[in-house]
Amino acid sequence: MTTITLIPGDGIGPEITDAVLEILKASGAELDYDEQAAGLTAFREVGDLIPKELVDSIAEHKIALKGPLTTPVGEGFKSINVTLRQMFDLYQNIRPCRSVPGLKTRFDNVDLVLFRENTEGLYSGFEIWDERRQIADAMARISREGSEKIIRAACDYAKANGRKRVTVVHKANILKKSSGLFLQVGREVAEEYPDLEIDDRIIDNMCMQMVMYPERYDVVVTTNLFGDILSDLCAGLIGGLGVIPGANIGDDIAIFEAVHGSAPDIAGLGIANPSALLQSAIMMLRHLKMIEAADRVENALFKTLSNPEQVTKDLGGNNDTMAFAANVISNME
Repeated sequence: MTTITLIPGDGIGPEITDAVLEILKASGAELDYDEQAAGLTAFREVGDLIPKELVDSIAEHKIALKGPLTTPVGEGFKSINVTLRQMFDLYQNIRPCRSVPGLKTRFDNVDLVLFRENTEGLYSGFEIWDERRQIADAMARISREGSEKIIRAACDYAKANGRKRVTVVHKANILKKSSGLFLQVGREVAEEYPDLEIDDRIIDNMCMQMVMYPERYDVVVTTNLFGDILSDLCAGLIGGLGVIPGANIGDDIAIFEAVHGSAPDIAGLGIANPSALLQSAIMMLRHLKMIEAADRVENALFKTLSNPEQVTKDLGGNNDTMAFAANVISNME
């Protein structure tokens, strides 16, 4: 039995977490859970956004499954997601983007994986406010070590999963030093992977390419802010944030999470779609080498999503959260 840290999260988090746990139980995955609060839920309970008990649990169990957490826009506390990533050096943010059977989108042939550097860049938090002149400055920290780690991780993933192409995305034509370093490191690392096609794209061109020819791309690796933007763009290609998984992985610790928001407007109504968190749980099962359980859940999820009568309201069906979970379980072989 493997124990993981379970973080239900804020808003709809507890509801979709309950649904996912029912499905994981039915899959036969041998998991035990150390449930911990974070975010606004933790603040209301213990007066701390990131309680010591949560940090200790993640450090002990090395694996966490996390629901959505609330982050204020423009003011208030710093993103808890970003803080956890930096705290545990979870330098890889991985977002597989694959067309989902049954979901009608503009494209039906998307199958790419985005690697986003997760601890540096503009999200390093180096901001300066000049009150007198009313000027805000933000610094994007790009290191050789950080760039090499994420680019090498993308290349290793491509080799291990039979993928042929890795695209390094940058803005080196303008940001000569920072983004230029990322591109330079990408070209150096490419020499160590002669069996891979490793090329590069400027970020603005890449955005255009992704919405015109997403089928041309395989593994994409980029810096923190560019990756944040591209990962949501990729989600839009396959049906939105409600169906896409996410993982934050370091050398020793990994947190698998729903990448959408906490949706407080529908919290408590029991109508949220748990697919994103469930897909992240599938990634977690594969990370734990529980391949049979992962395959069972994934096949059942895709079978459910392909049936309009079995999905939640956001996908055009009439099922609530737990009814959707029951449908996934009934489709499990």
